[in-house]
Amino acid sequence: MSRITETQWIWRDGHFIPWADATIHVLSHSVQFGSSAFEGIRAYSTPKGPAIFRLREHLERLLHSCKIYRMDVPYTLDELFEASREVVARNGVESCYLRPMVVRGYGTAGMVPIGAPVETYLPCWPWGAYLGDEALDAGVDACISSWQRVQPNTIPAMAKIAGNYLSGQLIKMEAIANGYAEGIALSPSGVVSEGSGQNVFMVSKGTIITTPLDGSILGGITRHTIMQLAADAGIPVRELHIPREMLYMADEVFFTGTAAELTPVRSIDRITIGAGRVGPITKQLQTEYLGIAKGQLEDRHGWLTHCR
Repeated sequence: MSRITETQWIWRDGHFIPWADATIHVLSHSVQFGSSAFEGIRAYSTPKGPAIFRLREHLERLLHSCKIYRMDVPYTLDELFEASREVVARNGVESCYLRPMVVRGYGTAGMVPIGAPVETYLPCWPWGAYLGDEALDAGVDACISSWQRVQPNTIPAMAKIAGNYLSGQLIKMEAIANGYAEGIALSPSGVVSEGSGQNVFMVSKGTIITTPLDGSILGGITRHTIMQLAADAGIPVRELHIPREMLYMADEVFFTGTAAELTPVRSIDRITIGAGRVGPITKQLQTEYLGIAKGQLEDRHGWLTHCR
């Protein structure tokens, strides 16, 4: 599994501090109860220097997550936007992963966070393909997890909060223990929800199908990107509840997410998907997505934010 490669500077509450100084107390509320909001954002190396992909949309989701959890962030979206650009530039990285974090700090002993200070951090570091470079080309083997995603109206699945990812950890660890690269969770109603940290798409007879925003999945920025690129290309897209057996019968299946980018799935539960290799629609969308993100194709939707 990948390890963090340290960079020099982290933005914390309006100031740049050395990487090693970005610490919190062991009894901070977020450590005790998982009450931190975060985002995962990629900056890609482009011919015009490093460019962050869909920065504004990610920061909007971060602030929405904080609003749901009643975390008052004392910074505007524009302030966080400029700080994100600057942290990439100051660290001198050409491509990297940004992890904006809003954490509840030290100050309260109980579960209720009233009185715990809210702290905002913007770190970044170099990070390659989440499931490995070969996964983008050859695809991965996945399984249906024994762990289900959360029931709607238990915790808000559309908030990107640290505590939500305890479920993802169980899904991923179980998959790895059983010899798979990734797991796919079902919703409480027994239909396909999402991966451990990715949205799931399938292709059947030329139509792309993905799960709806039904209270059990995160509304992924990359998910939206792929749906837009498919629409641009005239490929029909439908949001439907997907029984697990539809994945086995699909022509193509792929994961999307900032970390996973667009990763093909070649088998599920050791059942080969389609021809067992990257399908033509998957490859078309992956090429378009990465081509735009890396500045090799026209950024016709204005998704790139250049850092210098």
